[in-house]
Amino acid sequence: MLASQRPLFEIPPGIAYLDAAAWSPLPRAVSAAGVEGIAAKARPWDFPRSGNEDWLARARAAAARLIGAAPQDIAIQGSVAQGMATAARNLTLAAGQRVLRMADEFPSLCLAFERLAEEQGLVVEVVPRPADGDWTTALLAAIGRPGAAPLALALLTPLHWSDGARVDLDLLAPAVRAAGAVLVVDATQAAGVLPVDVARWQPDFLAFPTYKWVLGPYSLAFLYVAPHRQAGRPLEEHMGNRPGGGFAPGALRYDRGERADPVAPRMAATGLELVLGWGTPAVAARLAHLTALLAGGLADLGVLPAQRSPHVLGLRLPGGVPAGLIERLAGQGVFVSDRLGVLRISPHVWIEETDIATAIDRIKSALRD
Repeated sequence: MLASQRPLFEIPPGIAYLDAAAWSPLPRAVSAAGVEGIAAKARPWDFPRSGNEDWLARARAAAARLIGAAPQDIAIQGSVAQGMATAARNLTLAAGQRVLRMADEFPSLCLAFERLAEEQGLVVEVVPRPADGDWTTALLAAIGRPGAAPLALALLTPLHWSDGARVDLDLLAPAVRAAGAVLVVDATQAAGVLPVDVARWQPDFLAFPTYKWVLGPYSLAFLYVAPHRQAGRPLEEHMGNRPGGGFAPGALRYDRGERADPVAPRMAATGLELVLGWGTPAVAARLAHLTALLAGGLADLGVLPAQRSPHVLGLRLPGGVPAGLIERLAGQGVFVSDRLGVLRISPHVWIEETDIATAIDRIKSALRD
C-alpha cells in the first residue's frame, strides 16, 4: 500500500488536514514550481517565454493521461464553471426534452445548463436523494422511466460532492448513450483518485480542476471535449486558440485566454505528475484505508452513505452539524467541512494513521461538549 506522503508537504505536526475535497495544500515541489513561475514573470529576461508553452503542453498531456484521453482532446480552462459554460454554449437540444441531474448538485454543474434549459425550452428533472442512498439505481430509473419526455442531456458526477456517496458511471454512461442523450461529467471530486476513463464513459464533455485531488493551483481546470464536439464556438477568441485567424485543432480551440500563464501550468503539471507517479489505484487504496479507519471510529455517531467513495466520508449527525463545530475542530488542528449539513471528512496522501486517531478523538470530544 502507498505510504503516507506527508514529508512532501509543508504540514506541521499536530495538523490533521482532512479537507482535501475543499482544496488541497500544495506539495513542496508544486510550491517550488510556482515560485519558479513567479520568477519567470518577475525576471522575464532570464526565462524564455517559449518555456511557458512547454509547461502548458506538459500540463495538458498529464491531464489527458490521467483520464485516458489524447492531449488534443483537452482544453485549458480557468475553472470547471468555465468548462460547463463552454459545453452549454455548444449544445442545441430539442424543446420539451429532459435535462437530468441529482438533487443538491454543485452550482458549477447546474447553472449554465439551467440557463440553457430556459433558452431552449427543456425540462430540468432533479432526481431526489434516494432514501436508501443508492443514487445509481435512482438515476437509472429516471433515465428509462416509462412515459417520460426524451432524455436530451445528463449531468453526472462519479460521487455526490456533499457526502461522497458513490455514483456508478460505468452503469449510467451506457444508459445515457442508449437513450441518445448528451453526457456531461463533472469529475471535480474524482480525478486523481477514482478511475476516470473517457474511453469507457464516452462523455461529450468532462471537466476537472487542479486545486483539489491533483494537488495543483487554483484557477486552472481541464475540459475534455469528445472529437465530435470539437467544431464549436469557444467562449473566448485569441491568438492562442485562433493562431493565424483560424481555429486551433481539436479541443485547443476552447482554450481560455492568457493560457500561457507562467505560474499555474508549471504547478498543475508538477502536481499531476506526482499523482500519476503514484497511480490512481494506489492513491485510492491508501485513502480507502484511511476512510475505513474513520468510518470505524465515527459510525456510532451518525449515518454514513451505504455506497461510499474511497476518499470522501460524509457523516450525517442527528440534527445536522452543530453550530461552531467546524471552527472548534479547526482550533484543535482538525480540519473538516460542513456540506449541506453533512460532516464531510476527506483525507489525502499527506494524512497518517495518527492523524486519523487524533481526528476521531477530537470529533467525539467536540460533539460531547
